[in-house]
Amino acid sequence: MNAPWNPARTAQRDPFVAFVCDDTTAEAIRPIATEMGWAAEKVNKGGLRNAVQTLSVSASPNILFVDLSESGDPLNDINALAEVCEPGTVVIAAGQVNDVRLYRDLVASGIQDYLLKPLNPDQLRESLSGAQTALNAPRVPESAAVERPHCAVAVIGTRGGVGASTLATSLAWLLSSRSKRTTALLDLDIHFGTGALALDLEPGRGLTDAIENPSRIDGLFIERAMVRASDTLAVLSAEAPINAPIITDGAAFYQLQEEMRGAFECTVVDLPRGMLVNHPHLISDIQVAVIATEFTLASARDTIRILAWFKSNAPQVKVLVVANRVQVAAQLEISRKDFEGSIERKVDLLLPFEPKVASQAAKLGKPLAEVAKGNKAFALLVEFASGLLACADVDSAADAKGRGKAKAGGASAGAGGTSLLGKLGAIGAKLPGKKK
Repeated sequence: MNAPWNPARTAQRDPFVAFVCDDTTAEAIRPIATEMGWAAEKVNKGGLRNAVQTLSVSASPNILFVDLSESGDPLNDINALAEVCEPGTVVIAAGQVNDVRLYRDLVASGIQDYLLKPLNPDQLRESLSGAQTALNAPRVPESAAVERPHCAVAVIGTRGGVGASTLATSLAWLLSSRSKRTTALLDLDIHFGTGALALDLEPGRGLTDAIENPSRIDGLFIERAMVRASDTLAVLSAEAPINAPIITDGAAFYQLQEEMRGAFECTVVDLPRGMLVNHPHLISDIQVAVIATEFTLASARDTIRILAWFKSNAPQVKVLVVANRVQVAAQLEISRKDFEGSIERKVDLLLPFEPKVASQAAKLGKPLAEVAKGNKAFALLVEFASGLLACADVDSAADAKGRGKAKAGGASAGAGGTSLLGKLGAIGAKLPGKKK
């Protein structure tokens, strides 16, 4: 899995080794192992602990079966196993805990499959055959992969309750499912983040561990700490105890963004507005900032302040304004015309107030964009997400011509008075930066 590759031991690898906790499991595995051409004596007693001790001093097998029945913390123990398993080892685990979250976490940590005891012969045979297929699958060379510019988006709410987290989750889901880009959702509201909750996931301790030990952050840490919502979407969120203040200089957050840039094609950061004050360096690698606001006096004031902050501190960032939870005109505290007049620019996207859709999304544990995909009022959100990718492409093209020129272009797009959708005309046809 993740142990340093040892070429001297590669030729000594066994095709299959199992470590089990009881005779019943051993007797279930041996005939199937023999059927597949493997030695029955490679089924050992001792479970996970024996597996870690054995593999720390010997070569990892091609396929490893490990019994987690005696493990008090299966996820952490699998991570310990990963430290002694060399790259290329396909791991199948078995245990007595029937929990879909545990299954997801184990698969996200790098194992091939998790089987429930007592073992079903057909399921065991199918899992071992799948492991063999994965082992023999042709490796696609990295050079054959399509190189696409990384898209880094920050979503910032002007006030609490304007729906910035809901918008961030929806954009991350759209980028991963509709645009087919591997996407990371980084929720930096350490104590009250809802990124994982909105996707019906347990946040885990990955984000708090990163803050406490920034030196641990690397590609392997990202792979283990992030919770998978789908094959193309992973979340890093937290629910830190509210009696435990988090003290950090923001270095961990910045390093997380750097590692995500290498591991994913898109990063969506749910950025609390206070971090613009405390950790302004987090914006340095962001290409597009989405300001979530509403048509109220307080939001108008704070939209003006945040726009001014970006103009002074991050002119290279393209800034888009999204008015969320927009009600009928008679119920608005400020009209759209007055709001746009006060912030001296157009609003790029309006999302209506749809309490039934929002309630349904919360009950199902799905992003608002997924639940509302049949709602015409939310159709523009899909095009808006596509526009974010195009903004990143334009920014990357400008980088190739010179960073200084790109910054000048970003300033005019971010601080100017012309909206993204207004420049598009027909949505998605052309993007800011391609026309003056």
